[in-house]
Parts: sequence; C-alpha cells; structure tokens
Amino acid sequence: MSLLVGDLSRKGILERREDEADRRRRIIGIAADRQPAITAWLAPGAAAWRKALAPLTPDQRQLLVDTLLAYEAAVSGEEQG
Repeated sequence: MSLLVGDLSRKGILERREDEADRRRRIIGIAADRQPAITAWLAPGAAAWRKALAPLTPDQRQLLVDTLLAYEAAVSGEEQG
C-alpha cells in the first residue's frame, strides 16, 4: 500500500501530511486540485450502488455486506474456519 500511496503522491494525486495529534501517523488525502476529477470518476458508481441498495431492507443490506466480505476473504486466502 505504501508503494501505491508513494506513486500517487509523486503524481500529485494524493497528499500526505503529519497528524498533529500523533507525529508518528500520516494523514493521506486526495489533493484539492484533483478532488473534482476523482469525484466525477467515482460518482456514477456511487449513484449505481445507492440505486441498487435503496430497495433493500437493513437485513438484506447486511447479508450483501457479509457476502462481499466472505468473498474477499476467500479470494485473499484469509478464510475463517
């Protein structure tokens, strides 16, 4: 992850700064001048997720989240049990 953050920082997409409360930590964020482009890029996917999830009950949404987490664990080899 740090290599990816480093590459994106060098390209001016991300910016890193010290956490004022804990100097050992770094805060990573999207550079202000890149925010509109990133938002425009992500907006269609976010809108699609909102539309797809809107009719689901809270229990159905939780089932979907649990299923996606189980899939991710299986793909990464981190399955439990």
